[in-house]
Amino acid sequence: MIKRAILVATGLGLTTMVLFGRDAASYVSTSYHRLTSSVKDSVPVEFQIDRARQMVRDLDPVIRQSMHVIAKEEVALEQLNGQIENNQDKASKDKKDILHLQADLGQNKSIYRYASRTYTCEEVKQDLARRFSRYKVADDTLASMKQMRDARQKNLDAARQKLSAMINARRKLEVDVQNLEAKRKLVEVAQASSEYVFDDSQLARAKELINDIRARLDVAAKLANADVNVQTEIPLDEAAPSDITDQVTQYFKLGDKDKVATTNEPAQQSEVSTVSLAHE
Repeated sequence: MIKRAILVATGLGLTTMVLFGRDAASYVSTSYHRLTSSVKDSVPVEFQIDRARQMVRDLDPVIRQSMHVIAKEEVALEQLNGQIENNQDKASKDKKDILHLQADLGQNKSIYRYASRTYTCEEVKQDLARRFSRYKVADDTLASMKQMRDARQKNLDAARQKLSAMINARRKLEVDVQNLEAKRKLVEVAQASSEYVFDDSQLARAKELINDIRARLDVAAKLANADVNVQTEIPLDEAAPSDITDQVTQYFKLGDKDKVATTNEPAQQSEVSTVSLAHE
């Protein structure tokens, strides 16, 4: 099976070389890129967002591991600082003792007395030499420990900065994924709303029908009001009111003179009519 696959691949390669010659590599590379691009474009955006979210979550184990390493280094540095502090205290005491013996030897005594015991000058010199030798070794060791402490502190600070940058980058990626999710939902809403196409002619017909119904209802309302106001019976004995003159006087607000003038006008007209008839 493997031999057959190798033979097929070799045959395809030779065929490509024969067909395209020197440009075979370019054709193969272009085809490969187009194929991969089409495959990526065919993957749903929602799946890609979920994939990005999972990749962000995969950073958590790395961050926890870095935090664990930093915590161990912090503990080791605390222990180292404790050792350095103890060595410094011991070195200070040893230096004080060395200077004490050196001052005593400067007195050029033959016998020295320490803690209820006596020592010769040679014994004191030998003890001073041993103390001084140990002090120099301890001093070099202390210097090396301080250098190591400074180097580890520098590495710890760098690791802390790297961890802080990683945490901030993870938070930013998480926010970016949330923004992408929100944008995807907005695109879905826009696509869904664009699928609804309204027919303007149908909308116009609906408006026209509503206007017709409104007009018909207005006409019906007017007819109903007219029917209510129409008199249903014919008045047979409708006589003029007896106080018509008083009503006219009150309406036009006439005084007594106006009433007399108004009353005499028919009489004068009748006299004129009589005179004219006599002359005729």
